[in-house]
Amino acid sequence: MRFAFISDIHGNAVALEEVLDDIEKKQVDRIAVLGDIAYRGPEPSKSINLIRALNTDVIKGNADQWVVRGVREGEVPQQALETMQQEQQWIRNNLNEEQLSYLGSLPTELTLEVEGVRLHAFHATPDSLFDVVLPNESDNDLLAKLTTKEETDLYLYGHIHKAFERTVEGKTIINLGSVGLPFDGIAKASYCLVDIIDGQVQTSHVRVPYDLEKVCQQYQEFDYPNIEKMQNIIRSGRN
Repeated sequence: MRFAFISDIHGNAVALEEVLDDIEKKQVDRIAVLGDIAYRGPEPSKSINLIRALNTDVIKGNADQWVVRGVREGEVPQQALETMQQEQQWIRNNLNEEQLSYLGSLPTELTLEVEGVRLHAFHATPDSLFDVVLPNESDNDLLAKLTTKEETDLYLYGHIHKAFERTVEGKTIINLGSVGLPFDGIAKASYCLVDIIDGQVQTSHVRVPYDLEKVCQQYQEFDYPNIEKMQNIIRSGRN
C-alpha cells in the first residue's frame, strides 16, 4: 500500500495540481490531507474543490478554523493580526457558504492501520490545531507533544511547513512540510510518501517544482491583501 500525505496547501492551487500530478505518476493507492487548504493563497476555492474531488480522508488545520471563525488576538503576533484578519476576510469573500460549511465540518485527526502498521495523523498536535512543534524539539518533548494520545508506529503532522523525520524510542515522527507555502528554504511543494509492504515501512519526502512566478502574479491580479509578503515567501521558501 502506498500512501501520499499532503498538507498546508494554503490556497496555492498551482502547487497542488503539480503535487497531485506527481502523486498520480507515482501510483499512490491512497491520499490523506492534513489540513490548511485555503487560507493565505490566491486560489482558495479551486484548492478546496481539488481536495474534495479526491474523495479521501481530510482533516482540519488551524487555517481552516481561521477561515470559518476568524483570526483571534493571541493566535498570531500582534503586529500581524490586522493584516491576517484582512486576508481571512478576502478568503471568505472568495468562498461560498457550502465550502465554508465543509471546512467547519472536518475532523481533527486520523488513525489508520495497514498490515499491522498503525499511523496517527493530525495537523499540529493530537490535542491542538495551533501548537507549534519544531524539528529541534528534545526527544522527550517530541514524544510528549505528539505521541501520547495514540500508540502507533508512525505519527504524521503538518502546520510548521518544515519537512523532517525523526525516530525516537521506536516511534517515527514525520512532518510533511507544505504543499503551497514551505518555510524551510526550499521553494518547492513538499509532501510525504509512505510505503507499507508485507508489514515493512518505507518513508520519503518528495519536493515538487512548480511555477512560482505564476502564483506571485496571481496574488497581484486577484488583488490579494499583503501581496509583497506572500510573494516573498513563495519565492524564497521562507516565512
